[in-house]
Amino acid sequence: MRNLFLAGAGMAALVTSGCATTSPEARPEAAAAAPAPQTPAAPVAPANPLLAKWAGAHGGVPPFDQVKVSDFKPAIEAAMDAMRQELAAIANNPEAPTFENTLAAMEDAGRAYANVETLYGIWGSSLSSPEFQVVEREMAPRFAAFDDEIAQNEALFRRIEAVYNSPDKAKLTPEQQRLAWVHYTRFVRSGAKLDAAAKQRLAAINQRLASLYTSFGQNVLGDEEGYTVVLESEADLAGLPDSVRAGAAAAAEARGLKGKWVITNTRSSMEPFLTYSSRRDLREKVWRNYVNRGDNGDARDNNVIISEVLKLRAERAKLLGYPTHAHWRLENAMAQKPERAMELMEAVWKPAVARVREEVADMQKVADKERAKLKIEPWDYRYYAEKVRKAKYDLDQNEVKPYLQLEKLREGMFWVAGELFGFTFTQVSDVPVFHPDVRVWEVKDRDSGRHVGLWYFDPYARPGKRSGAWMNAYRAQERFRGEVTTIVSNNSNFVKGAPGEAVLISWEDATTLFHEFGHALHGLSSSVTYPSLAGTSVARDYVEFPSQLLEHWLSTPEVLNTFALHFQTGKPIPQALVTRIEKAATFNNGFATVEYLSSALVDMKLHLAGDVTIDPDAFERDTLKALGMPKEIVMRHRTPQFGHVFAGDGYSAGYYSYMWSDTLTADAFEAFTEGKGAYDKSVAERLRKSVFSVGNTVDPADGYRSFRGRDAGINALMRKRGFPVPTTAGAQSKSTR
Repeated sequence: MRNLFLAGAGMAALVTSGCATTSPEARPEAAAAAPAPQTPAAPVAPANPLLAKWAGAHGGVPPFDQVKVSDFKPAIEAAMDAMRQELAAIANNPEAPTFENTLAAMEDAGRAYANVETLYGIWGSSLSSPEFQVVEREMAPRFAAFDDEIAQNEALFRRIEAVYNSPDKAKLTPEQQRLAWVHYTRFVRSGAKLDAAAKQRLAAINQRLASLYTSFGQNVLGDEEGYTVVLESEADLAGLPDSVRAGAAAAAEARGLKGKWVITNTRSSMEPFLTYSSRRDLREKVWRNYVNRGDNGDARDNNVIISEVLKLRAERAKLLGYPTHAHWRLENAMAQKPERAMELMEAVWKPAVARVREEVADMQKVADKERAKLKIEPWDYRYYAEKVRKAKYDLDQNEVKPYLQLEKLREGMFWVAGELFGFTFTQVSDVPVFHPDVRVWEVKDRDSGRHVGLWYFDPYARPGKRSGAWMNAYRAQERFRGEVTTIVSNNSNFVKGAPGEAVLISWEDATTLFHEFGHALHGLSSSVTYPSLAGTSVARDYVEFPSQLLEHWLSTPEVLNTFALHFQTGKPIPQALVTRIEKAATFNNGFATVEYLSSALVDMKLHLAGDVTIDPDAFERDTLKALGMPKEIVMRHRTPQFGHVFAGDGYSAGYYSYMWSDTLTADAFEAFTEGKGAYDKSVAERLRKSVFSVGNTVDPADGYRSFRGRDAGINALMRKRGFPVPTTAGAQSKSTR
């Protein structure tokens, strides 16, 4: 999916937060626009249902029941034409530029386009088919060209610049001043001040990149669907718990292989197999399928695409006046400079690697004791880590999993949202959905009964759906033209069991569930005037802060005692087991941190390399060697499948964001523990007021200081991960000041 450079009702910035797990996943990050429901200003053909005003209950909802792939191209073209007319009216207005007739008018432009974009994005990430992929390949460069057409509209930019530089700007409200800054800086960063020749080249680069991003994402999806491991007999199931067997059987039946079992090429299928299977040969096969996505030397190999993407990004950065793509991407982030992001990552890297050495040594002892006659390899790590967990903490994830029912945990999330933000959730059936698996809840304010928005839940994996987990905003909250409530979704890839059976998930998957719900609560809590600034439309290295913060509530006694219920007996998880979970809280954090940080460091170094020609596989190998990457671990996202970075610009030179946000997360949760605990009402209210509700109306650093009373630092992060806390002066605040 695309990343529009503009944000607003019809000019929406990336509002989807793709995440992969609590460590990230995507956190890729395919994004949908954030529309509002008003009637488009310019007339459009009513025959195409994608162009109609969203109708129905709750302020209007997406017409999922009317979508046909064949409607996308004509709807996009018509919506582009309507938006051109709307922007032309603003740009050619004979009146002197003012906030109202320029910036406010832009917020109201392109609403039909945004609605179509939302539906297009959902189909791209959740319902991709060969028919739709043909449309994607054709439209990707046209979307990019349209973005550049807007960015390079000189008359429009002159009006934006005039408002931004006007002495009257001081008379605007703080939110209006922030909006002026957002629009002005986005246009400048998108080439508005370049000469004609540079603009022409920039447009060509962006169109080519858009095509490359589409091909990259389709290649990864093709490898995820094309490579599976079929288990033929009971012997192939050795070590697998019943829940994993059931999911594999369901996956096989869906592929016409009833009586067999299939391990699909997605994280949600790969991780439990590698954790429990005692068949080392099959573990290696599943692992190699997964880590080689996009890197199989066939028609779907992504290495040539990556090389071209890096070259074009480097050229674009130079055209725009930046040393590298990384400098361009980070300018308006909290980190501001790549050097600051690198400083944080390197501070955590060494203690994380040291912890991995300890973890591997523990695992090797177990393997030697079992006379396995092996050296720990990447396909062994999860398997032997689980054995160590059991030996060290008497904690077996198979003992925990029966208490982690997907639906009960969803109820637990709703309860947490009520305690922290005063929300209630009621399932509704009066809105269309895009797949039978999708369900919808109405969200209200508990005290006033006020309608807050809708929450869509799409939890299960299926063909045509990209892997990982993510949040979308289908409609942004605003008070610009009357009260408009938000529509958000959470999307996951849990393996669907047999009808009527509880879906049991791992602790890591449960953490991911809470993580993505944190993004949804960020959107639902939004209370701003202008849609460009609503919800999750914040700096990339700040957007993961609310989501990572919510992960902490999964392990609170209030959630576990009430919602972690055994799927057969209905009894709550025993306190003794909860105690063992707490004691093992930092277990395997070496692996988790190194797996993530290696991806973040390679991402940053790729984009600091400039315009040199890069062989992605060689660069990845050499960079990891120089970093001292433990051979027993691979990057969480190897370069040829790194959709966060190469299926769009979203997290390019920005995968560090999860670590940056986690410095805030760790410090912020300590505000609760320093107070009355995880459900401290006064701290929760400060969090809502200063972080969750303000969107991009304030600088994120100012918002965080308003909540915490100071900057965050690395110390809380190191405590959270169980690493040594730095003793050097300034360590407490160096990450965010």
